[in-house]
Amino acid sequence: MTKNKNQDELVFLPLGGSGEIGMNLNMFGFGPEHNRKWIIVDIGVTFGNADTPGVDIIMPNIDFIEQNRKDILGIILTHAHEDHMGALARLWDRIRCPVWATPFTMYLVKDRLAEVGLLDDVPLNMVELGGKIEIGPFDIDLITLTHSIPEPNALAIRTPLGTILHTGDWKIDANPQIGEPVDEKALRALGDEGVLTMICDSTNVFSPGEAGSEEGVREELIKLIGEYKGKGIAVASFASNVARMESVMMAAKANNRSVCLMGRSMKRMTAAAKSIGLLSETGVLLSEDEAQAMSPGNVLYLCTGSQGEPRAALSRIAHGEHRTLKFKKGDVVVFSSKIIPGNEKGIFALQNALADDGVEIITEKMRDIHVSGHPCRDELARMYEWVRPQTAVPVHGERRHLLEHAKLAKTFGVKRTYAPRNGEMILLAPQGPEVIDIVASGRLHQDGKDIVGATDDGLRLRRKMAYAGHVSVSLVVDHKGKLISGPEPRVSGFPEGHKGKLMDQLLDAIADSAEAAFNSLAPRAKKDEDAIEDRVSAKVKRLVRDRTGKRALVEVVAHKVK
Repeated sequence: MTKNKNQDELVFLPLGGSGEIGMNLNMFGFGPEHNRKWIIVDIGVTFGNADTPGVDIIMPNIDFIEQNRKDILGIILTHAHEDHMGALARLWDRIRCPVWATPFTMYLVKDRLAEVGLLDDVPLNMVELGGKIEIGPFDIDLITLTHSIPEPNALAIRTPLGTILHTGDWKIDANPQIGEPVDEKALRALGDEGVLTMICDSTNVFSPGEAGSEEGVREELIKLIGEYKGKGIAVASFASNVARMESVMMAAKANNRSVCLMGRSMKRMTAAAKSIGLLSETGVLLSEDEAQAMSPGNVLYLCTGSQGEPRAALSRIAHGEHRTLKFKKGDVVVFSSKIIPGNEKGIFALQNALADDGVEIITEKMRDIHVSGHPCRDELARMYEWVRPQTAVPVHGERRHLLEHAKLAKTFGVKRTYAPRNGEMILLAPQGPEVIDIVASGRLHQDGKDIVGATDDGLRLRRKMAYAGHVSVSLVVDHKGKLISGPEPRVSGFPEGHKGKLMDQLLDAIADSAEAAFNSLAPRAKKDEDAIEDRVSAKVKRLVRDRTGKRALVEVVAHKVK
């Protein structure tokens, strides 16, 4: 059959978070192909590593959004984790549309927008928990879930072609300690009404059972802190996990300790939590100077840096770089967090530095002091039992997670599934899910103050310099093609050897090779800066590779003077 170009369609487009954990950006579109209106659900970041030297923040490529900006109706944030809202302040100026969020998330949104001078420019819409949003052809109900941050929301997105449930991040915690438990009644009612497609979190699809409750963590932390009377104690956790922060504070209070917050994000999240009435029963928080004036046995330091981040509070304390606090032998550091894959080196380096100072380390492998914020297989089974979607599109996971989730969903009676890739436009109705288009996707890097494409040559060259070193050679010739200065080599990123002998030998060899290359040129070529640079560069690259085994970045600059 010939496709009717004026037929309304309901489509889903992930630009981040499908095939990876983090950097979530999902879009829903409704209307005919030539006049489709879009909403954006979440706009997050991920973080740089050794493969992105100088780049700390990575965001989704939004070329498609910029090309269709007039048809973007708004951005809806499901919750306040960085991998769901961290790119908003950085990219909003390229999108320029209204934003919707619940109170806790909105507090942090305003804080970030104020930092970059955009607070007065962005149309912000506060939505209460369980509230409704009407945007163009989309009628959206917020459904309360539980997660490792306050106010996580699923979105029931109603359209003339069917209803989508977009879960965001979630778990099932009957006793979350802060906030309300999962709104099972609303999810069951939605299932009774009929759900076309569920777009669902896949993070823990390989984990059997359930993620566990914060209630058990709180009880274990109270017990654990009580075992170290009189000793200095610090607890490292994710600052965004306000329930965990409260558990730590309650454990301190139960053991006659006062809490001192260490790290900017701890203080930011505490302020956000207090703005919606949380953390009101946890006792007085000490300043760093007040904590230092008290006996160590009466203080608990709640620190950022559970993932080994170099500039976080815990790392600075461990390496003696903090203004007020220094750990000593016999102190205790509790890691109330899991190791995020990819952070192992930084965490183990931090823990080794602590151990070297005689600090006792306690992790979630040793005590029940952490639970995940994402659903394991039994929780997924319950969600599918409540919602009963006709089709399923797993997101928020690596490729293996999405494929396993798609396979698992079929065992729950789902008729059709699809494991998406970023950039795949997926028709949900009528007759989906199926890929109908591929759009530009990928990554943007925040490099200092600039946001550049991940394929930018500057980063490629930086990686090459980081791994293989850098060589520069300068030469000066006159208008007759006579060498009047140089070749003058400079190198970095190479071993110096005993008393610098290796470096001296390499520099001498580079100078000799560069001069020989210049001398081998024809008389006319000796007057041509480009010809000089090409010949010298080729010779020096070969010499450095033969001498060191490295394919270094080589730059040659020939200056011509009259």
